[in-house]
Amino acid sequence: MDFRKLPPVRDQIMKCVRCGKCRSVCPVFTEIRNETVSPRGHVFMVQMLRDNNVDPNSKVYEKIGSCLMCETCSVNCPSGIDVHELNAAARTYIYQNNPTMSKELIFDTLWTNPSLLKTSTFFMWGAQKTGIQKLARSLKLTKVLPGDLSKAEEILSDVPLFSAKSELSAVNKPKGQKRFTVGYFLGCATDLLNPNVAKATVEVLTQNGCEVIIPNNIKCCGLPQIANGKLDTARKLSAHNIKIFNSYDFDYIITDCASCSSALSKKHFEFLLGGLKIEDEAFKFAEKVIDLTKFLIDILDIKPPENGNTPKYKVTYHDPCHLANAQGIKNQPRELLKRTPGVEFVEMGIANRCCGGSGTYALTHYDLSMKILDKKMDSAMETGADKIATCCPSCTMQLKYGIKRHKWKADIVHPVELLNNSYQKAVSNL
Repeated sequence: MDFRKLPPVRDQIMKCVRCGKCRSVCPVFTEIRNETVSPRGHVFMVQMLRDNNVDPNSKVYEKIGSCLMCETCSVNCPSGIDVHELNAAARTYIYQNNPTMSKELIFDTLWTNPSLLKTSTFFMWGAQKTGIQKLARSLKLTKVLPGDLSKAEEILSDVPLFSAKSELSAVNKPKGQKRFTVGYFLGCATDLLNPNVAKATVEVLTQNGCEVIIPNNIKCCGLPQIANGKLDTARKLSAHNIKIFNSYDFDYIITDCASCSSALSKKHFEFLLGGLKIEDEAFKFAEKVIDLTKFLIDILDIKPPENGNTPKYKVTYHDPCHLANAQGIKNQPRELLKRTPGVEFVEMGIANRCCGGSGTYALTHYDLSMKILDKKMDSAMETGADKIATCCPSCTMQLKYGIKRHKWKADIVHPVELLNNSYQKAVSNL
């Protein structure tokens, strides 16, 4: 990869007029108040990298790596600079000059191999169920973990024994008249950590006339690799998934994960695969990709079943950055909640503000991540909600840790889980 020829590096840096608006919306700058970690500072840093005024070393990576990649600055930049793309390009350039064995093992070997990834979650499940994890904590053995992992390992909530793929059929027939054939991009976090979300997705789609096909051998969408300086690996993963899905004749390709739908969007592929041979194939694939909540509201216009005795509960909503900022999808998840029987929707004050999870960010920047999370939890708790709904596995994990950290009795759910409950109750009332 030629860092200097990447479109954002080649075309966007000089657009920055140093107005500083990005600083006013950046969650990281709000906490640290240092120009070197602000979006404007990152643009300047990338320019210095491009012009060989600074070396691509670990100290520069540390500054660039403080960015959440939440895209808040990008959507608010008056000059239209995609700061997150500049940042991703810089991380890759610096990493190529400072490779590490641990990242090669995690992002090239483990996270590109679904079988190895599943095996690793099985061992995590075993460690939790046998008490090994608690024992290690009590003996302070987790203190030997590198960096922030000794503190961040507690973020990982209960790991389920069975993945979604092991419990779902590859082909799921529609209930009633067929309307669409959809491919389900079942992301690795939903599959391995939130199988109930995947099962609810399939159930709701089939209830609404969709034949749902889950192609075999889907791999990671590539977003974790991009966030960790592995652009070339992300390209290979994307090419793999594109070829699999393009071998079918789907009407739509659905995903319930905000990060996945963002990573599979045309905008993202323009950055990742623009100018490569696979570009046209990638755009053909991306045109069919749609977030689940947008599909349910804008395409299916669903009318959930009425349940007269449904108990009322109060739900607030947290906007995942990769849904609200990266794709502009804000209304559909809220509308879905409002249409769900029993839901009393209540808006929180800073719903469209990063929770600090951001994939692997909480694992590498634990203390800063917690400061950002605490602001989110304060806003959510003020609503008095019984549940926080969100559409991203990373946010789900972070928010689950947030309610535990604040000793708040609330649930973290995907909107489709609440919707599916209404279908299940309707069936049980027959």
